[in-house]
Amino acid sequence: MDDLKIAVVCMRAIPGEIEGNMDRIETLTREASAKGADVVSFPELSVTGYIQASPGRVYSRQGMERAVDRLVRSAGETGVVLMAGLIEVVDEGNPYITQIVAGPHGLIGACRKTHLAPTEKGVYRPGEKIEVFKTGNTAFGVQLCYEAHFPEISTRMALMGADVIFVPHASPRGTPGEKLESWMRHLPARAFDNGLFVVACNQVGPCGNELTFPGVAVVLGPDGRVLAQHAGMEEHILYADLKDEILQGVRTHRMRYFLPARRPSLYEAGSGDRNGQ
Repeated sequence: MDDLKIAVVCMRAIPGEIEGNMDRIETLTREASAKGADVVSFPELSVTGYIQASPGRVYSRQGMERAVDRLVRSAGETGVVLMAGLIEVVDEGNPYITQIVAGPHGLIGACRKTHLAPTEKGVYRPGEKIEVFKTGNTAFGVQLCYEAHFPEISTRMALMGADVIFVPHASPRGTPGEKLESWMRHLPARAFDNGLFVVACNQVGPCGNELTFPGVAVVLGPDGRVLAQHAGMEEHILYADLKDEILQGVRTHRMRYFLPARRPSLYEAGSGDRNGQ
């Protein structure tokens, strides 16, 4: 992978205030770019805010497309890879929770949340694809909040070549310290077990819909150790350097890189399972 300086943002996103949220994203992206960031990661639903009821009414499909165009333009103007979340309106049925990935040369992709939290089911529809994107020589995956609780997603991304997994959150309730403690129960395992970097951030502050988000961001190395972290109740940009030397130090070590030793045939469902048929 390439050495990267990343900026991971705890941002306040007001539900339905698309233009104001986009203005803030553009301002913070310029700030991060001026400090040398190659990648800027914003929280889940940072464009639209976290909306739990009638999310399809926040804007039309044309409004969504304008927001995507602004993200692509911002990435092009600042020369960064920019990730920000929005409600993806489709022609029929419930919308998706989607993270837009844009780069200096245009749209890289759109990651649809595949595993919905219980409060999101019936409101949004789940995505059906796990993908890995590329910037230069770096491959990366994106997981949205609740998805990080499913180890298979991280392993699948690692097998697809991911060097980094970004995990944008819109996770309310609790203090920053409590949220960080919660994340540290599972995110280090995703990094350690799969030999890759994990980068997570959350929305922050009261968001006008009775939800308050603790501002937490953390960057984990492929050995599962913390490279940088932040916990607070104000907007914040956390910076960290992701170095190929650190990644290769794990992946070339015969006792510290576990992925090549997998035995997939043993993991398939079958008669050996307690509940197998």
